[in-house]
Amino acid sequence: MKTAHKPRSEMVAETRAKLTAAARRAFATVGYANASMDDFTADAGLTRGALYHHFGDKKGLFEAVVAQIDREMSVRLNVISAKATTRWQGFVDENIAYVEMALEPEIQRIMLRDGPGVLGDPAQWPNANACIMSITTNLAALKEEGVIRDIDPEAMARLISGASLYAAQWIANSDDPGATSKKAVKAFRALMEGLLVDNKCPG
Repeated sequence: MKTAHKPRSEMVAETRAKLTAAARRAFATVGYANASMDDFTADAGLTRGALYHHFGDKKGLFEAVVAQIDREMSVRLNVISAKATTRWQGFVDENIAYVEMALEPEIQRIMLRDGPGVLGDPAQWPNANACIMSITTNLAALKEEGVIRDIDPEAMARLISGASLYAAQWIANSDDPGATSKKAVKAFRALMEGLLVDNKCPG
């Protein structure tokens, strides 16, 4: 009786998923610098050759982990904004939630502490433009509805994106992330509310 072989594409996807999961655990617990390629290939039950073949090197694997977490964060933020009763509330909730995600150990370590050191300025990461476009679209719609002041949506989107990123990095690198998050969220909320036509939350 013949054993059914999995299609090559399925095997490749499985190997990549195993390596990514093992690396993600290592990067989250010991950080990028201390994560050993031998440790996470052993954890995945694979060879170092498999890692080189699929990701090139440790940095390539780190990029894959960052992309995976980034996608998960986007899904979570979309769910949060979809729950709101108004576009403005959804917009505020989504941006505040991003800042508050800096309290989560995995996001804190991989995305906000090691990420910039390994991959450079997050504003240049592959998903950064999509993020700016999403904020710009929201701001353009809020401006059209007369909720926010007559401000260039793209310019404001870049400022909001920068403010939320730096707030998140401040929290992630703080000695007391919980206390820093409270201060950052309060200030960020005030910054956002300054966009409103009458400085009062609609609804």
